[in-house]
Amino acid sequence: MKKELPSKVKNIGWALLFVGIVIYVIGYTVNPREAAFNNVIGFLFITSIAVGSIFLIALEYIAGAVWSVPMRRVNEFLGGLVLVAPLVALPMFFHLHDIFHWTDLGAVGTDELLKGKQPYLNLNFFIIRFVVVFALWNLFYWLFVRNSLKQDLSKDQKLTTQNIRLAAVFLPVFAITLTVTAVDWAMSLEPHWFSTILGVYYFSGTVLAAVATATYIIVKFHENGYLQNLKRDHFYSLGALLFAFINFWAYIAFSQFLLIWYANLPEETIWFMKRWEGGMQFVSVLLIIVHFAVPYFLLLPQEAKMNLKRLKFMSIWILFAHLLDLYWLVMPTYANGVTIGWMEIGFPVLIVGLIIVMLGYKMKRHNLVPVGDPKLERGLKFRL
Repeated sequence: MKKELPSKVKNIGWALLFVGIVIYVIGYTVNPREAAFNNVIGFLFITSIAVGSIFLIALEYIAGAVWSVPMRRVNEFLGGLVLVAPLVALPMFFHLHDIFHWTDLGAVGTDELLKGKQPYLNLNFFIIRFVVVFALWNLFYWLFVRNSLKQDLSKDQKLTTQNIRLAAVFLPVFAITLTVTAVDWAMSLEPHWFSTILGVYYFSGTVLAAVATATYIIVKFHENGYLQNLKRDHFYSLGALLFAFINFWAYIAFSQFLLIWYANLPEETIWFMKRWEGGMQFVSVLLIIVHFAVPYFLLLPQEAKMNLKRLKFMSIWILFAHLLDLYWLVMPTYANGVTIGWMEIGFPVLIVGLIIVMLGYKMKRHNLVPVGDPKLERGLKFRL
């Protein structure tokens, strides 16, 4: 069941990775502050795919799902990005003063609100949280995948039971750590603003990005003879999951806006006002269209959820929408108005290269299908 990526695809991955790193380095040389803000977007994007994939693994185990078993290993491979996400974040730690206003102790000393938040928003605790969060994610990823790969050889059903128990522990840990990540890297960009729903907002985009990435890869594998036994029902389930989280993202986004609009508190509304000036109002409207309206109507028909071309197109579309969403969250802190240039291209290119290289590395060493999973046969025979 080990099937390697074609050499051509691997070479493309390495080329994209190289180009992304070059743009990365040039960006930090030419304009470190703008590069750092783009780095925040790139970091949150790759974290979405990595941790979202681990969440999907845990969700399968805790829910006892069978339809996703034949394709679960794709999520296990993508979850490996959690190992490299801290490396993507590393350059930002040399430019935290360019990104976060609360790192300026002089400004904190004259601001009562920032003084009140200083026990949480301080450099040492920020770094500790980052290390602890990624240590936990990497630990759970290693445990899930270790048991899954061991099961390929032993066929021991007890390993499935162990992963179910792990999933039960991981899910609350995931909820807390993902919220911490959203607060630290998105909300604290503007430390006077706060939203109790931002963690859930980032969660909705995280899962959507992970499902979209997995869907595109699974469809491509199926078309190229890697996952031949998948049926229309499997693809319908992937399409339905995409459709569900598109609606969930829209619900959470509207809820956040409505609560802040209704309360009409200046310290909250100013955040949305910054996204309604200097051209950002067009990005705000575009986000509604790109992230909700278009995918909603294109995935609404039942047949669309089983159309492989439609699924591939919508997966790429949704990943672009998530990138736009992160841009909308992050860049208004950098500058008033829309800033689009070559730097905005660099990190997506780097991440695509990382995904291809990661897949190539994992596929060379491990089975593409979890052949020892006791639910595999039922998963292959799955019908709605």
